[in-house]
Amino acid sequence: MARGIYKRGRIWWIRYAGPDGKIIRESSGSTKFRDAEAMLIQRRQMAKEGKEPEVKRIANYLFNELAEQYLEWSQRQRSFRSKRLFVKQLQEEFGNLPLRRFNTMLLEQFQSKRLQKGNKPATANRLLATLKHMFTKAVEWNLVEEEVLKRIRKVRLLEENNRRLRYLTPEECQELIRACDPHLRPIVVTALNSGMRKSEVLNLRWENVDLQNGFILLDQTKNGERREIPINATLRETLMGLFIGRAKRIDIPWVFYDPVTGKPYQSVKRSFASACRRAGIKDFTFHCLRHTFASHLVMAGVDLTTVKELLGHKNLTMTLRYAHLAPSHKVNAVNALDGKLNPDVRYPDISSAQKVHNLKITEETPCYATA
Repeated sequence: MARGIYKRGRIWWIRYAGPDGKIIRESSGSTKFRDAEAMLIQRRQMAKEGKEPEVKRIANYLFNELAEQYLEWSQRQRSFRSKRLFVKQLQEEFGNLPLRRFNTMLLEQFQSKRLQKGNKPATANRLLATLKHMFTKAVEWNLVEEEVLKRIRKVRLLEENNRRLRYLTPEECQELIRACDPHLRPIVVTALNSGMRKSEVLNLRWENVDLQNGFILLDQTKNGERREIPINATLRETLMGLFIGRAKRIDIPWVFYDPVTGKPYQSVKRSFASACRRAGIKDFTFHCLRHTFASHLVMAGVDLTTVKELLGHKNLTMTLRYAHLAPSHKVNAVNALDGKLNPDVRYPDISSAQKVHNLKITEETPCYATA
């Protein structure tokens, strides 16, 4: 790569010394390297001749103007729905503020304000991350100077508590399923038996469900990787019932949809909260169904690598939060070592007993995938 040419996002930038020796950074406004290279040669020649480059002056844009362009651009992204909500909240706070007015202190005060309103650190971090990316694009689009972006990047994310792990017992699973409204019940059963994220469940299409071979194929996942999820007996029965009932609406591609609009459900937050209340389950969100799926797999003795693949985690870091649910593996490991060093000592394998204890459920249909 030629010296003095670098990339910000998809746009090439140039860096050169002006007639007075000061370093000038300028966007080429192009995604092509050759355009930036030609521009750099021209600018260096002008500086050598003592001519001031005709640097394009950036207008004083408002945050609302950036938000409008950013939302139009972000429609191509999988996370557009959640990102649109974040941008709306940011507009309520900074709508008519000029982009050049943003600085480190302003955003740190914004973080404190969100926490005082009762937002969790994770929520404040998602808003800040969205704003940082908006300004990255603003620099690429020549809406603001790079110096503003540097000030914003100095703001650090808040420390999050990602160790929250709430999952249901088999009995609680049955209570929750019984408490669900008819439209919600198959959605909850699917989440419990597949470990899919809420967005993956609500946007599931029949073209991604292979009942004959017994798996669900997800192409567009959160981490961008393809994922296959086996269908167990309980999930197969639920999906088969939906598939048979689909005969009247063969034109609708989604597995779960609003019969009035024919579109997938945008949210089930209210009906899910009502079901939890009727079942007597507190401090439980839809995402915790995914924790329930993973937790019971680990307690059933399934190795963490397999759980990672089923959940679609990119690495084991996120999956390790479930490791403490399988203490028998550590006990058996040190007992195995003791058996090698002291052959006369015999320790029982506690994993089988633990599995029986952990998998004890009612005689009703199981509510989670077994190993």
